[in-house]
This record gives sequence, C-alpha cells and structure tokens, in this order.
Amino acid sequence: MSLRAYQQAATRAENPREMEYRLFGQVTRALMDASQAPVDDFNTRIDALDWNRKVWSALATDCSMPENQLPMELRASIISLSLWVGRHSSAVMRKEEDFEPLIEINRMIMQGLSGRADAA
Repeated sequence: MSLRAYQQAATRAENPREMEYRLFGQVTRALMDASQAPVDDFNTRIDALDWNRKVWSALATDCSMPENQLPMELRASIISLSLWVGRHSSAVMRKEEDFEPLIEINRMIMQGLSGRADAA
C-alpha cells in the first residue's frame, strides 16, 4: 500500500475533530522538538513556529466565515488566540519568550478536541 493510499484511507476514517486533534499533536510535537533544539538551529525553530502560525491562521480564517457554526464567543476567542500566537511566535524568534506557552495552548486545545481533561 502506498503512502498516498494510506493517507487517503486515514482521512476517510477520521472525523474532522480527530483530524484536528492529530494535526495539533503533530504541530505541538514540532514545537516541543524546536524548544529543545540548539538556539542556533534556526530552521527547526522557524519551521515549527511557522507551521503553528499557519494552523492558527487557518483556524482564525475558518472562524471568521459566516457559515462557521461554532458559537460566536468561541469563534472570537479562537481568533484572539490566533493573534496572540502570531505575536508570541515573533517574540520567541527574537529570543524574548520561550516555546512553552505555545505548547501549553495547543495542549489545551487538544484536551478540548478529545473531550478529556487529561488528553495532552
């Protein structure tokens, strides 16, 4: 079975919530790896931060769509978090902040997606 066939099968078997959980797990793992990488390993740090920003940006864009069915208050909170993630990521790159708050927020999102308090 090719990788592409496996990915298609996995996509069909997962519901959107499970896919989001898996995506957050992958990007959070990248942030954790980047937080442990040497300070001069810019590629690892930039790649993880950029990927996380893109995930949050996509969430914010989705939440800004009129057809999004999440409650308005939750949509606003996700958009606010997305803006914060962008600012904090820039501060991490300037070495003014660390990765941990980004990792922790992603873990909280994963907990919500899983419906369990101990998920992440």
